[in-house]
Amino acid sequence: MLRTHTCEELRIKDVNKKVILAGWVQKIRELGHLTFIDLRDRYGITQITLSTDINPNLLEQAHTIQREYVVQITGTVRERENKNPHLSTGDIEIMAENIKTLNPSHTPPFTIEDNTDGGEELRMKYRYLDLRRNPLKNNLILRHKLALETRKYLDSLNFLEIETPFLIKSTPEGARDFIAPSRMNPGTFYALPQSPQTFKQILMVAGYDRYFQIVRCFRDEDLRADRQPEFTQIDCEMCFVEREDILQTFEGLIKHLFKAVKNIDLPVFQRITYEQAMNDYGSDKPDLRFDMKFVHLTEILKNKGLSVFDTAEIIIGIKVKNQATATRKQIDEWTEFAKSPKIGASGLVYIKYNEDGSIKSSVDKFFTEEQLRTALHAAHSQKGDILLILAGEKIKTLRRMGQFRLYLADYLKCIPQDISACLWVLDFPLFEYDEEEQRWVSMHHPFTSPIGDLSGNIAGLKANAYDMVINGSEVGGGSIRIHNKPIQKKVFELLGLTEEEAMKQFGFLMNAFEYGAPPHGGIAFGLDRLTAIMCNTDTIRDVIAFPKNNAGKDIMIDAPSEVSDKQLEELGLVFKASLNSKN
Repeated sequence: MLRTHTCEELRIKDVNKKVILAGWVQKIRELGHLTFIDLRDRYGITQITLSTDINPNLLEQAHTIQREYVVQITGTVRERENKNPHLSTGDIEIMAENIKTLNPSHTPPFTIEDNTDGGEELRMKYRYLDLRRNPLKNNLILRHKLALETRKYLDSLNFLEIETPFLIKSTPEGARDFIAPSRMNPGTFYALPQSPQTFKQILMVAGYDRYFQIVRCFRDEDLRADRQPEFTQIDCEMCFVEREDILQTFEGLIKHLFKAVKNIDLPVFQRITYEQAMNDYGSDKPDLRFDMKFVHLTEILKNKGLSVFDTAEIIIGIKVKNQATATRKQIDEWTEFAKSPKIGASGLVYIKYNEDGSIKSSVDKFFTEEQLRTALHAAHSQKGDILLILAGEKIKTLRRMGQFRLYLADYLKCIPQDISACLWVLDFPLFEYDEEEQRWVSMHHPFTSPIGDLSGNIAGLKANAYDMVINGSEVGGGSIRIHNKPIQKKVFELLGLTEEEAMKQFGFLMNAFEYGAPPHGGIAFGLDRLTAIMCNTDTIRDVIAFPKNNAGKDIMIDAPSEVSDKQLEELGLVFKASLNSKN
């Protein structure tokens, strides 16, 4: 070994011990006949002291060393005169007797500090340098602990970790597949799995009654802060269970993870239906760390002479405490955001309940004071509060108010950062209408079991599905699955698949259902999102070692990239060579 200890290991009890440390030079400070080096590895920092009294040649040698050089230090542990309470090793220093440069370094393009001067694109290009910084290092350590504790918890409940294939069959449901051409079978393609869904259901048919896998998944989607083309799931399935068994088991998992990794005791998770979530918060993943629950005002304010209200399908408001003093400039700012393309509202109405008991509204001339007071009373407003109102088509207005609610909470900085609001959202619609494709699609996936039978209006069918939401982010989702072939055939039929199409795409699963498929259900958690929530970061890129940027590119390795004509020809993809010859 090139070292006897790490840079976080030594304490007062080690004084007078001869040691060898190795690491990266974090900082150099020269003070006359003394030079100090902060030596860093992934465990921490130790101060190295070079003195002419120990070795006159060391100071001259130190002049050749720069930040991020990899060096080996031999010396003796000594108690520091000026202790550093901010370092775990701050009570000691190493009096260097020898210093050896193991590898020099170019000057980094940004500072390797907790608060760096590098922009995100620059840091992603030099990700190996960015990963030396404490914030990313600590995030990856926490991620490792989450994975480790997940395995411990599930193993204690007799779950088996079983790997499923990465080269699978492409299916039309869900997001776009990443596809991979087969050289040995020209003209055919594998798909990278969006999830191991069908394989884990087949494992239930095979009798492996408790399965899990911490697995990489792939979806060719547009990217954002909480989405990557490749991501990691904690994928789980159980058989001979009902919904309550799933909820109890995996609420237990999340409670265990928060306690084991963050020493946080979570209370019992709240449960609300999809319909409640949409009607009260305009979102199927509501953030319940703050209030601002919707108040429905349609019966109170409609048909009173204000056309935007009179023609609206729904009128909803949110009460904001202690904001009746909001200035005209602030309200104009809120209104502009509500009307922006991101929200798309036609305008924003306010009713102020002033501290002196008077009422001021942007629609005073259309309503009596009594009508405005009735609206304030419906919202349980107190003096000093303001009621903000949107109106329009029901679903669009609910979603718009949901987005506006999040914006306003962030604007007013009223979202507590020291609590975790966890809940289950239940009873989702089985199908939703896709405006772009002009057809009904599965809200979750086509293997989700319906609640009740499949007769009646397709828009009213409910799914035996559930999502776990933490702080306004969906961290897990699952369902009780269909295990009966006739029901699965009916779902495919409602999705517009012919029997021939269904058998071509999912025949392997349908056939498996004819060989004693047990009742089963499961859930999958986004490990990246769960880690980001525990690390209190807004983007999952901060908890992934080598993420892609918003364009889906890895700018460190320059991927995706072109491949040679020869590779394309071997795969039967000759179009590039043809295009090049034409040019």
